[in-house]
Parts: sequence; structure tokens; C-alpha cells
Amino acid sequence: MDIILDELTAGLPNTTQLIHAVIRLVAATLLGGVIGLQRQRWGKSAGLRTHILVTVGTTLFVLAAAGSGMSLDGISRVIQGLTAGIGFIGAGAILKVSKSREIQGLTTAAGIWITAAIGVTVGLGSLGLALLGTVLTWVILTFVGRIDFKQQIKRIEEENRERKI
Repeated sequence: MDIILDELTAGLPNTTQLIHAVIRLVAATLLGGVIGLQRQRWGKSAGLRTHILVTVGTTLFVLAAAGSGMSLDGISRVIQGLTAGIGFIGAGAILKVSKSREIQGLTTAAGIWITAAIGVTVGLGSLGLALLGTVLTWVILTFVGRIDFKQQIKRIEEENRERKI
């Protein structure tokens, strides 16, 4: 029974480290949720669950690396691997619509990328910086998104007027 308990608590040798891990994972969940909820409300394919999973996953990778006693170089390599992996997820979110010759999904890919960065930041223990990044991301996605949407509507209306002429 002691062996099972030791395995279940491996990587969390004391209560303080457990509390730090729980705080960081909950923070990652909340911060990813803020961005994910914004994306879901706008009807985007990567919504609440995706962004939460990305922040919690990247936070967990960093916590596991740091908790294993890795050097800063080792943790740096974990972060580099996360960055490359998230790039593949982002690439999957990008779609080229051949008929209109437009590329869609760049903002979704960038949202996943910044969400991963926030997760890494939380995992490293910089919660204030992660919160600042989340607020800034939310503002950009919400308000700049509205401006962009209005410009797209204007462009479509102008194209429709030109077709009628």
C-alpha cells in the first residue's frame, strides 16, 4: 500500500509543492477559460475546452519538468518542444478556402499559441504576467475583432455595390 501511495504522490514531496501545483493548474484553467469563452461566444472552432486544455497541458508540462529537478536548460527544451507542438495544432486550425482564395483560422491559431504561452507562464510561476497576458489577449480578440468585423462588412457591402453597377 505504501508503494501505491508513493507512486500517487511522486513529484509532490510536500504539501507546499502540492498547493503551488493546484494553484497554478486552477489559474491555468481560469485563464484559458477566459480566452476560450471569448472565442466560443464568437462562434470559433477552438473554444472553451480547447483553450483550457492548452493552458492546463502546457502548465502541467512545465510543472512536471520543474518538479523533476531538471536544469533550466532542460526546462527550456521542454518549452521549445511545447512551442513546436502547439505550432502543429495551430497549423491544423488554418484553412485555405480555395474558392475565395482566402486563408481562415489564423486568429484561432494565434489564440491557441498565446494560450500555450500563458500556460507556460503560469507553470513557471509568473501568475501576474499570465493574468496581464490574458487580459491583453481578451481585449485584442474582443475589441480589435469588432473593428475587423465592421471593416469586413464594409468591404462586402462595397463589393456588392460594385457588382450591381
